[in-house]
Amino acid sequence: MAANINEAAGAHEAFCYPSTMPRKKTIAIVGPGNLGSSLAVALGEAGYRIRELVIRDGSRSRRQAAALARKLGARLSAISQATLAAEVTWLCVSDDGIAALARQLARRNTWRGQIVLHSSGALSSEVLKPLQRAGAAVGSAHPMMTFVRGASPEWRGIPFAVEGDRRAVDFARRVARDLKLEPFVIPASSKVLYHAMGSFCSPLLITLLATAEEIARAAKIPPAKISKVMRPILEKTLTNYFDNGAAAAFSGPMQRGDLATVERHFENLRRVPGALEIYLPLALQAARRLPVANRAKLLRLVRKYER
Repeated sequence: MAANINEAAGAHEAFCYPSTMPRKKTIAIVGPGNLGSSLAVALGEAGYRIRELVIRDGSRSRRQAAALARKLGARLSAISQATLAAEVTWLCVSDDGIAALARQLARRNTWRGQIVLHSSGALSSEVLKPLQRAGAAVGSAHPMMTFVRGASPEWRGIPFAVEGDRRAVDFARRVARDLKLEPFVIPASSKVLYHAMGSFCSPLLITLLATAEEIARAAKIPPAKISKVMRPILEKTLTNYFDNGAAAAFSGPMQRGDLATVERHFENLRRVPGALEIYLPLALQAARRLPVANRAKLLRLVRKYER
């Protein structure tokens, strides 16, 4: 059973909004997880009044959400009891929950004149169609950034992909200006590929680094030293990429055409479960997209080990 979890914030704990501040729309954040919490704090610091934080009925994160609500001077509600009376409702829930939540909310409230955004990188505003039919202006607004527990990023300069109804996009652009983001309009049909690009930049990159750690352990590098061994080459590689682009930053045996070394990599990576299966398609992409020497021989070598 959902409890009434409206939390009053003490004046000494909550943000202070100056009376001379130009009026900004009130906002409700649905789903104060890693992204939602960071967004709520950034909005509060930029002068937006966070009117309500909304969590799932029976949420395990109620205590953390209550602390955030006190800090923001916001009401904390379970979804079954949320008022959602703010001018803007921002859905920061998982992608697979947005459609059902939109249908649920559309049945409950009158949305005429309000704005509803979601923060999914992969979904367009089309998923909010039930709320649009109920009168809301809808849109998606996604920060291209990684959000992990306990490590909220600096919002300034984050790319911010927006699309949707004109009023929703205009509001998202104002938020971007106030938070000093880098907004751009993305076609709704491009959002999945846009999000996949982000996956290559963060979670899949982390997957590669985790695999590199496993290879380092197989190479008998002491565990305490692995990240220290990896860090300088990683940092320099990223610096080279951002300064000069992928082609100029590409180095190593494939770039030199040293296929004997590449083949020794292939043979020895068989000792590390799954590592060769990651290396081979990356070598294939390098042969197709980057300045490798002995390209045809490299392609034949990759196909030999793919069999």
